Amino acid sequence: MKKTRKYVSMMAAATICGMLSIGIPAVAQASDGSEAAVTSSRSFTPGSKVRADLLTESTATTVEKDSSWGGIESLNVPATKSPAEKDAEAKAQQAQEQAQAAASRHQSSQQVSRSAARSSTVSTITEVPATGRGADVVNYALQFQGVPYVFGGTDPATGFDCSGFTQYVFAHFGIGLPRTADAQRSVGVPVTDPAPGDLIVTPEGSHVGIYVGGGRMIHAPDVGRTVTVEKLYRAFEYRRLV
Repeated sequence: MKKTRKYVSMMAAATICGMLSIGIPAVAQASDGSEAAVTSSRSFTPGSKVRADLLTESTATTVEKDSSWGGIESLNVPATKSPAEKDAEAKAQQAQEQAQAAASRHQSSQQVSRSAARSSTVSTITEVPATGRGADVVNYALQFQGVPYVFGGTDPATGFDCSGFTQYVFAHFGIGLPRTADAQRSVGVPVTDPAPGDLIVTPEGSHVGIYVGGGRMIHAPDVGRTVTVEKLYRAFEYRRLV
């Protein structure tokens, strides 16, 4: 009988331990002899679920739209150029420099040609004796044909304007004239029947030249032109100086 009770007790203990290990409620004896229900359970997250959550966190991040990143979001990252683009830019720059050099050479050549033409014109001028006769004034003035008009010019080597031309010609004969056309309008003796060598001036004093006879004059007309002889094209006043 004792052996039977001992066997039953061992079986009961084994049963209770098995029930506790698998989370099934078991009945235990309280200290006061009353029976109390004791439960125990445990749960485990599947390993595959943990790995899936880690993968999600590594590939996607959610932030607030007004989050601050310390100014890095406003950085201006310069764009890089491919070797082909850099090569194309270098060739374009080289072509532009070659074009500018060619234009500069052409401009220098033109300046040399103009300078040579002026020098050739000046070299043909011969000294005319200062006799004070009107015909001598005309002959001297005619030798400056082809000298370019230059505003403010007073020298055949660089160019003449209208009053600079007449001032230069009459100075050769010892006659000093004022610098401007309007001021030259007051010199000499006014005449109505002009003779070669007379100074001719517009009534308002805007232009001046030298009368050569036959209704013609020699003067430095305007920008882009040269000292030339042409017909009188308007009414002039005449001043006799020689």
